[in-house]
Amino acid sequence: MKDSSANQDWLARSQAAVWHPCTQMRHHADAGSPAHLPLVPIARGSGAWLYDFDGKRYLDGISSWWTNLFGHANPRINAALKEQLETLEHVMLAGFTHQPVIELSERLSALTAGTLGHAFYASDGASATEIALKMSFHYWRNSGRPEKAEFLCLQGSYHGETVGALAVTDVAIFKDAYAPLVRAATVIPSPDFRQAEAGESPADVTRRAAAALEGHFERHGENIAALIVEPLVQGAAGMAMYDPEYLRLARQLCDRFEVHLICDEIAVGCGRTGTFFAHEQAEIRPDLMCLSKGISGGYLPLSIVLCTDTIYEAFLDDSVTRAFLHSHSYTGNPLACRAALATLDIFEQDDVVTVNRQKAAKISASLAPLVDHPQVKHLRQRGMIAAFDVATDDPWFSRRFYRAALEREALIRPIGNTVYLMPPYIVSDAEIEHLGRSAGSALREALA
Repeated sequence: MKDSSANQDWLARSQAAVWHPCTQMRHHADAGSPAHLPLVPIARGSGAWLYDFDGKRYLDGISSWWTNLFGHANPRINAALKEQLETLEHVMLAGFTHQPVIELSERLSALTAGTLGHAFYASDGASATEIALKMSFHYWRNSGRPEKAEFLCLQGSYHGETVGALAVTDVAIFKDAYAPLVRAATVIPSPDFRQAEAGESPADVTRRAAAALEGHFERHGENIAALIVEPLVQGAAGMAMYDPEYLRLARQLCDRFEVHLICDEIAVGCGRTGTFFAHEQAEIRPDLMCLSKGISGGYLPLSIVLCTDTIYEAFLDDSVTRAFLHSHSYTGNPLACRAALATLDIFEQDDVVTVNRQKAAKISASLAPLVDHPQVKHLRQRGMIAAFDVATDDPWFSRRFYRAALEREALIRPIGNTVYLMPPYIVSDAEIEHLGRSAGSALREALA
């Protein structure tokens, strides 16, 4: 990619001063390397598009790390935030409360039909994971069962990169370097249907994984506090998808062996999979649920853990040591809560979940020409998340694809050899077609 002086100035300043996340910084600087990862300076956003300082645009096909639901600079969310700025920007939530956090808590509870009636706030997904794990652990201690102190997670699971969240994350590149710091959970088989053996259906894989879970519970259930899952789609595992039946079976097993079920809806919640919460497709409710990313529309850092009355009530006592002593400076920030309320308003006013099902069909059609590509494997979709794997031994395939897509005005950033689309919900039919064409063209260039 060639940049003019305006872009080059911002690139140089960023490379000198900013340590970018999840990045080998050398790859930003070495343009001649096959590992080169272009650093793209963004001046503004509008709708589904991002624009650099020279006016070149990129269709945000991954919702800016899965956060942006209703487009950049959305006028309705902007208006809500401007109004909130005139009244209250922040107040600590310890000993104080405010209208946006109350209303958001009530509306989220209503979305679970009151099953998860208590909301605890933080700033990011990894923090929500740690809060849910601590709540489960502390619940069992408060309930006189301190032996229930271990956790289970799925093979290939991702729940964040802080030390506590890494305990239930099974992605080696994030976890291995910090293994001495981590109290690792037990990893159990994933129901990822790509693991089907000869003659097996996705349902067979689900039952096999559930049988392994049952066997582990039978041997160790008395020591397990919680099972944590990403419902229906495991993102960092390469958009690993599985049948809702696994969640139904896991819920039954957790009830039978008295183990909490934690649903990490950080990436898959808020309408991504065809229902507002992914776990709804299994007709179950978890004991604890983590939300972040899209809940604020992609505007401000916000995460939430919702829990049942049973868990909440186990912390009510005269003793401070039985309270849930966890806090963040910006817990329940009014601006972030107001952005989330505006996001929920759009869901209701525009019947977004229904409209998303129609857009999902358009995404499927845009990728249909790839189904016969000899190196495309497991073309799959769950709601507004579509993905396919690419059979190649090129260690830098993802970088080549990413660069080729940028040249075609599309932000599509593969996870390893998995290419996926997860666009904002306001994407038009023409923009969906652009993403499909760009994916196919970038694939041909990357493989060439």
